[in-house]
Amino acid sequence: MPRRARIIPECGIVHIISRGNNKQNVFRDELDFSIYFEKLRKYRVKYPFKLYHYCLMKNHVHLLMEINGKTDLSSLMKVLNQSYMYHYRNRYGYIGHFWQDRFKSLIVQDEGYLLRCGRYIELNPVTADIVTNPEDYPWSSCRVYLKSEKDSLIELDPMYLDLGSNEIERQRNYRKYLKEDEQLNLNAYFVGGEKFVKEMEEKYKIKNLHNKKGRPKNVKK
Repeated sequence: MPRRARIIPECGIVHIISRGNNKQNVFRDELDFSIYFEKLRKYRVKYPFKLYHYCLMKNHVHLLMEINGKTDLSSLMKVLNQSYMYHYRNRYGYIGHFWQDRFKSLIVQDEGYLLRCGRYIELNPVTADIVTNPEDYPWSSCRVYLKSEKDSLIELDPMYLDLGSNEIERQRNYRKYLKEDEQLNLNAYFVGGEKFVKEMEEKYKIKNLHNKKGRPKNVKK
């Protein structure tokens, strides 16, 4: 099967997904999660970006970030994934292919779809039946938005800031928003409205994909 094309923009909002090879776990304990965050902070200095939402599951990673002309997304993800892989190999003596193929990148329209992708990401542990409430999962940005936890990695989602005039109001409205039933096409190249998708298709000379919308509820990943 031919490798799926990958689009790497120079700037804009991107939803990054990195999966363990053959769905194997890439995080075993708290230290592994912490090391990944440490490396993300380290490489953000050289490859600047704004991180709005994230979720680290045992066998895959979601990052929703805004990149700019100085980011160099390909180099960022290469050094980040390689550096973490070396940590894992050194700690566990692991041999073999670690990450599943290349990281996946989706270009996201900022108007409304930024928060939609953030919701999808932060609901991963709920969908996988790990927790009942998304803010109870310790390796997700949801605790920043619903519990006011400090996280130096996170830049608050500007769409979240539009949910209310103060923190209490925004948290209440975001909690309601997390309960809405809405799917996203994560098998796509572009996530956004019809006009946005058409503009991206014309810009990158590639048709969007439409054969998978989100995932069924209560499917463990």
